[in-house]
Amino acid sequence: MGFALTINVPHRALNLSGISGVVGWMVYWFAARANMGRMLSNLMGAFVIGILGLIFARIKKCPVTVFNIPALVPLVPGVPAYQAVRNLVNGETFEAETAILRVAIVTCAIALGILLSTMITEMFYRTKRFYKNKKNKI
Repeated sequence: MGFALTINVPHRALNLSGISGVVGWMVYWFAARANMGRMLSNLMGAFVIGILGLIFARIKKCPVTVFNIPALVPLVPGVPAYQAVRNLVNGETFEAETAILRVAIVTCAIALGILLSTMITEMFYRTKRFYKNKKNKI
């Protein structure tokens, strides 16, 4: 919720953006403790954040980014990015490449999680609307 305050999230959405971040981090943490790997853990955390963001956006009638951006901040790989830059400055290219690859994998997993959550939610609502319209025509 602290990051949500710094980027001026509307007050009516603060609690839900915090809840979205907490739930996403818990999913990431439990997946990491279950030895699912960094990529799958971030993918699952971002997927849950994306689903909750879409649901909360419909409830509060706010843009989805109001809930997704603050919630995704804990999943961003800050330490590996710092290590990559530090290793580049020190001339340790192999370690820098490894850290950059780690950052790229986690970043792609986060983006894929948000993409999948948006696609699945959109499919759900379109299917729901289709059967609702079909029922009304009969």
